[in-house]
Amino acid sequence: MAVSFHTEGCTFLPHDRRRTTAWIKEVIAAEGYRTGDIAYVFCSPEYHIGINRQYLGHDYHTDVITFDYSDLAGEGTVSGDILIDPFTVRDNASVVGTAPEEEIMRVMIHGVLHLCGHGDKTPEEERSMRALEERSLALYRRTNGAYPPFRLPAE
Repeated sequence: MAVSFHTEGCTFLPHDRRRTTAWIKEVIAAEGYRTGDIAYVFCSPEYHIGINRQYLGHDYHTDVITFDYSDLAGEGTVSGDILIDPFTVRDNASVVGTAPEEEIMRVMIHGVLHLCGHGDKTPEEERSMRALEERSLALYRRTNGAYPPFRLPAE
């Protein structure tokens, strides 16, 4: 099974995908599951909001949309599509005061944590999700040092 990286309407792809993939698999294993097929699709804001409208009925920009195909109860396999708008990630990083490199990694692992069965709809779930994100980001830093660079092409 594989973690793959694609684009739709933009040219952004994260740097150091090999280390990032190893980290994603390590987080999934720490959750007690196996890695299935996970596709990251980095999208233009226009494409991303179109997906948000069409499939979720939401008429607003967001940084990540996760489509879950996992079989946690049966095979224990984590699978899905994680669509990320890197332009919204960059803008959100500036709003919350984090580096874009950290924010893209947070959003990437946020999608994986959803695939592992974690929600973020209630205040309690949101606190738990943030703690899991922080734990996962700390794991990446311990293993790899600094986050890979985040570079977007000019809009």
